[in-house]
Amino acid sequence: MSNTPHTLSEEFPGQMDRIYQLKISDAHFARLLSEYDEVNDRVHRAESNIEPVEQLVEVDLRKRRLRLKDDIAAYLARS
Repeated sequence: MSNTPHTLSEEFPGQMDRIYQLKISDAHFARLLSEYDEVNDRVHRAESNIEPVEQLVEVDLRKRRLRLKDDIAAYLARS
């Protein structure tokens, strides 16, 4: 288990089996997941001052993470 907040298992509890199935069967969905994980890790590193960034960059990263989460949720709703 990761200590990084906002992991997909936290954001979509009870849906990890479905997420896994879509990940292995749909390349676009797999890219969304990969990008979400990458951005989430960057947000976490910025928030914990492991890799500090300017405030506006951090805000933009959070917004990007939210858009990706919305895209994943929409994908799950229609699949």
